[in-house]
Amino acid sequence: MNYNKEQKQDRKNLLWAALAILALLNVLLLYFFYQERKENNSKDTVIATRMEELLTTKSKLDSISLQLDIKIAQIRQLGGRVDSLVAIKAELERDKQQLRDRNSFSMKKYEERIKHYETLLAEKDEEIISLRRELGTATARNQELSEQVSDLQSEKENLGQLLEEHSTKAAQLEQKIAIASALKAEKIEVIAVSDKGKERDGGSYRSKRIDQIKVNFELAENPVAEANEKDIFLRVLDPDGAVLSDMATGSGSFIHNEREMIYSSKLKIRYENRKMPLTIIYGRGGIPLKTGNYTVELYAEGFKIGQGGFTVK
Repeated sequence: MNYNKEQKQDRKNLLWAALAILALLNVLLLYFFYQERKENNSKDTVIATRMEELLTTKSKLDSISLQLDIKIAQIRQLGGRVDSLVAIKAELERDKQQLRDRNSFSMKKYEERIKHYETLLAEKDEEIISLRRELGTATARNQELSEQVSDLQSEKENLGQLLEEHSTKAAQLEQKIAIASALKAEKIEVIAVSDKGKERDGGSYRSKRIDQIKVNFELAENPVAEANEKDIFLRVLDPDGAVLSDMATGSGSFIHNEREMIYSSKLKIRYENRKMPLTIIYGRGGIPLKTGNYTVELYAEGFKIGQGGFTVK
């Protein structure tokens, strides 16, 4: 019985030591995050999100690793085979090593991996119970082990609650970074172009002098946004709110807030995290515009990035 108590105390010491290491790692990660944030405030949101995701994922993997160690020790004590668990532990350690590469980190991928490991842990719980029954452990010993399993289950539930809180916070941070990375169109100006190519500005034009609608604007600098190819969609709305479009001249549709929207014209660009003057042209092809106030809207990557307008007399 003393041996059992010592073994139980060793496992508790191992758990506390692992938790202390986790706490130290969390402090170190937060310290490095703070230093990086001081160096570049413009990328603060991106770094915070990435560090939070990494921290949450590492915390989950460390918790699973600790539970695997306990399961391996229990199954060995009961005379069972642990080859599969040792292989899973090696696989988990490889996943933890890959966390060092922040550029290739995918929260969705690790969530799937973590669910896989949690399923395996649940299966091993059943295996442990089966081994104990087969060995016919004495009633007192069975009671002691049942209490240990109960304690571990409570700890697992507590860890699950903590991880759920981290997941919720990570999702909130992910939404914040998506908003922060949205492009912004500034200095929006609508120019009327006649069929002879003459341009007029001022925002108020005669219908017969409008052959094309030329929209000039500037994309603001955004160091949080990803530098890559992006599609900018232009929507021109008439006084009744209908979108001007002509599929034969380049109009089409895109998805915004999970619904399909028609666009008048589209522009593909290569964004490089700096201010960019841009122009989108929509041609009416000789079809006159009705009089009234018109609205122009610009969209990119699921966000409305700017709005302007003009008047037709």
